[in-house]
Amino acid sequence: MDIDPDLHSGDDPNPVDIHEIKTVAKRRPGREGPEIDRLFRACCKLEASDLHLKAGSPPRFRLRGDIRSAQEPPQSTEDIEAMIFEIISEKQKKYFFEHGALDFAHQVPGLDRYRVNVFRQRGMTSVAARRVTKDIRTFEELGVPPVLREVSKYHQGLILLAGITGSGKSTTIAAMINEINISRACHIVTIEDPIEYLFDDKKAFINQREIGIDVADFHAALKYLMREDPDVVLVGELRDRETFEAAMHASETGHLVFGTIHASSAAQTITRILDLFPEDARSLIRQSLTFNLKSIICQKLLPSIHPQRSRIPCCEIMIANASIRKLIAEERDAEITSVLKSSTQEGMQDFTEALYRLISEEYIDLKIAMEVAPNPDELKMRLKGITTGASVILG
Repeated sequence: MDIDPDLHSGDDPNPVDIHEIKTVAKRRPGREGPEIDRLFRACCKLEASDLHLKAGSPPRFRLRGDIRSAQEPPQSTEDIEAMIFEIISEKQKKYFFEHGALDFAHQVPGLDRYRVNVFRQRGMTSVAARRVTKDIRTFEELGVPPVLREVSKYHQGLILLAGITGSGKSTTIAAMINEINISRACHIVTIEDPIEYLFDDKKAFINQREIGIDVADFHAALKYLMREDPDVVLVGELRDRETFEAAMHASETGHLVFGTIHASSAAQTITRILDLFPEDARSLIRQSLTFNLKSIICQKLLPSIHPQRSRIPCCEIMIANASIRKLIAEERDAEITSVLKSSTQEGMQDFTEALYRLISEEYIDLKIAMEVAPNPDELKMRLKGITTGASVILG
């Protein structure tokens, strides 16, 4: 039985058909490689972004943003766990049973890697696997603003990628790290949970440490980071106070640090960082951000109408110039967006300007833009050639 995503659940102008792929309902003797690789290979062939497995349901793929069911029999918890346990270690298996969830990466030979999350729900096992393409794409291939190449040229400070899960943060960071890799003779250390993109040494040399395999946890990895003589550091997600403090310390001591955070705008990113700390410590964190924060890139991933792109990143870009630093120091975070509006010549832009450019260049549909716009009325005015006031008092 072929994997054939059910197209009756939605209107899809590009029907997908997968041939010569047998069912995964039962494990087959004599097969080559892990059983789950068959589904991962199908995911690659479909150019799907995600694979979902749930007990009692057939496999599902995310195609061009929509979830589609495969025409296969439902899988049981035993089926799913048999496939997963085949590709993880006994230590990881024990962790899964103790905690009810596990993150790891899996490489399909000759194809893409997958960032896999296995979790329990209603007493059964589910899987969500994100496809990470084996080739690290350039800025031009991604369609991100060219100013990111300039941001990658910093030698010290903190660069943050903000956005929700699935917004393409890791892909954009990989492009920035690879830009450094091909242009600077330096040492890059990444601390990831799990490792997603695999880098080959070029002008730089790169050490990639995976949590749970190469080091126990983020705190231990960051504790020994300075002894590893890095020039550039990639910390996965800045998820707690200790991780952020270590990243900030690295940026203060002359290193270039990349990190990700869940936030929807540059101004909200500042707020999210401060929320990690008690009230009496926030003044010191503001001071550190004033001197060490170099850029915040907030990203959304939108469906594209361009014939050569299925999705396109939409980026709000903040570069810490004198005006931005002054606003952060004076606790005027709400005014950051006004500086973005008035500093487009420096490569900055807010989401309204980013959406306007994507519409003008025929990358996204107007309806989609209006749905995701922070201020739809402002976007309508921008499309009519009217720009809103962007004055900021910096005296």
